[in-house]
Order: sequence, then C-alpha cells, then structure tokens
Amino acid sequence: KAAKEHKVPEDLDKILENKVMQTTLGLHYVKMSVVEMTCLDGADEEGIVSKSVSSHSDLIPGVYEGGMKIWECTYDLIRYFSEAEIQFTNKTVLDLGCGAGLLGIVALRGGAEKVHFQDYNSTVIDKITLPNVVANSVHEGQRMGSGDDSKACKPPSKRPRKAECSSDTLAKCRFFSGEWSEVSQLLLSSSKPFSKYDIILTSETIYNPDYYGALHNTLAQLLDKNGRVYLASKVIYFGVGGGIYDFEKFIEERNVFRSSIVKVINKGLQRCIMEMAFKDS
Repeated sequence: KAAKEHKVPEDLDKILENKVMQTTLGLHYVKMSVVEMTCLDGADEEGIVSKSVSSHSDLIPGVYEGGMKIWECTYDLIRYFSEAEIQFTNKTVLDLGCGAGLLGIVALRGGAEKVHFQDYNSTVIDKITLPNVVANSVHEGQRMGSGDDSKACKPPSKRPRKAECSSDTLAKCRFFSGEWSEVSQLLLSSSKPFSKYDIILTSETIYNPDYYGALHNTLAQLLDKNGRVYLASKVIYFGVGGGIYDFEKFIEERNVFRSSIVKVINKGLQRCIMEMAFKDS
C-alpha cells in the first residue's frame, strides 16, 4: 500500500464533529462503534469497515490491519512509560502502527518535540488517529480521572479556548498511512527536513511473522543511532503464528539490534514489553 501524508484540516472543530468521545487512562479517544456505523454509510473510502464486518475479522492481511481497535498491549506500554519514567522531553517520536494513536499522544503530553503517527490504513488516520490527537490537544492541561471505558461524552460543539494550544501541539505532528517500507521511503526521500527518531513506539505489530522483515528494516532505517524502540506484544498470537520470542530470535539472527524484555505481564494471556537499541550504540 502506497504511503500518503495526511494534512491536518484547518478547521479543528470539523475533525471532532459528530464524534462521541470516551476516556481511558486520562486519554480521550473516539468511540469506535460510532466510527464504524458512520463508515458503513459510505464514509470509508477503503471499505475496510464493511470488509471487516462481513468477514468477522479484526485483521485482513493487505486490506485492514486492526487499527480500529485498541489492543490491550497499548495499555501495558502506557503504564510502563510511567513505571520506568521514560522521558519524552524534546525527543522525536514515531508511533508505528498507531491505530488510535494513544502512545504518540502520551509522548506529546510528555513534552516530545515531534511526534509522527503511522498506520496501514488511511481510514484509521483520518477517522480515528487525527480526531484523537485533536481531542487530547484541545483538552490538554485538564486533569482527567483514571478513566472509565464506559463513559462517553460529546466534545464541545464550540471550539474551547484551548484550541490555540491544539494548533501548537498539532504543529509538532505528522500523520502517514501506508506500508512501513513505503512510509520509510517517503520520509527518507522527502524534500522536507527529516531527522531520525529518538524513540519508536509500537504495540501488537508482530502478530504475523511475514511482516518481521519489513518491521525490522523500518526500525533500522528510521531509528537514530542512539535511539530506543519500545515494543509491546503478546507472547504468542494464536492462529497467526507470531509472538515476542519468535521476533526476539529474528532480531538475534539479523544481528543489528540488541533487545531485552523489560517487563512481563502475567494477567490473562502473557504479554511482554521489549526494548531495542542498535548493537553499536
């Protein structure tokens, strides 16, 4: 799938129009079921919602890669940032396979200088990621509670006073859709100035071993020589075949990165957080 950069519309209110928002871990995000309903009415150029619904699947390789759902490892990684006191101040950050974009939003809140968001599907960027970034920018500075997934609220119909702040925040952001290799090529060959990322965040992107080569190459091309990757994953993805230990073995064979599993979560299906860095860093 070809890479595309998505421009931020000038009218920020328009992005949040007719969106129903929910809150979790103090972060705002659009209610996915409402987005799905509007897309079924023809607002989804890629047709990924109708294809996902008709096939009863959250993943259709080469068509839809799960970005309209917030997967549980995302929450694991957000909690780890706090526990490990990961510093985002003045860093350049990539949220790879971003989906709802919550990881990148946390980096923005943590004072990152630049945050780029990438998802396979353009529908996900336009209908979910962008609205989420705008909603969290508009509400920036307001302390939310611990968050309740069941609470839904409509964003204010009039632009709040904080909208100026959202313009500043959005100026730090760029949004991309398309395959990893295509997005890498777009960034590296662009006439726009591009600096490699200090931190790359990615959650539940190693479910399919067929994608390991593309993911590994993307990380190797886009990570700064002293940068860090934080990757969250289930130990095994039944039915697709991927998992953290298989990817760890893949990394060892390539001999480009060193990796360590920095956290194991044993609630439910075992999940892990991995940190990666270049071997010569």
